[in-house]
Amino acid sequence: MARIAGVNIPNQKRVPIALTYIHGIGRTKALEICNKVGIPLDRRANDMTDDEVLRVRELIDREYTVEGDLRRTVAMNVKRLMDLGCYRGLRHRKGLPVRGQRTHTNARTRKGPARPIAGKKK
Repeated sequence: MARIAGVNIPNQKRVPIALTYIHGIGRTKALEICNKVGIPLDRRANDMTDDEVLRVRELIDREYTVEGDLRRTVAMNVKRLMDLGCYRGLRHRKGLPVRGQRTHTNARTRKGPARPIAGKKK
């Protein structure tokens, strides 16, 4: 099992799909990495040579922000908005949708399970 950017990537999946298990790398970046390193897109992760794994690891370290660094950056950006007290920061603080979605109905993922209101029958 190859370990890239602190993540064990699955062996039986194709390399572009396996790379998406790293936080911060989606399908597009995974294909881009495979093209830069020269790995065929149909190769499985367990068929990669040690040299290829090393080249992928070095490329990701050099050119992309992934895993812990990315999570830290995003958390700092959200914290900055909350400290500023801007509208987006207030929405983050209250746990409501930030990007203008409606909250009268829906928004259950962000708001959590519905809580009953006492005395609201009709």
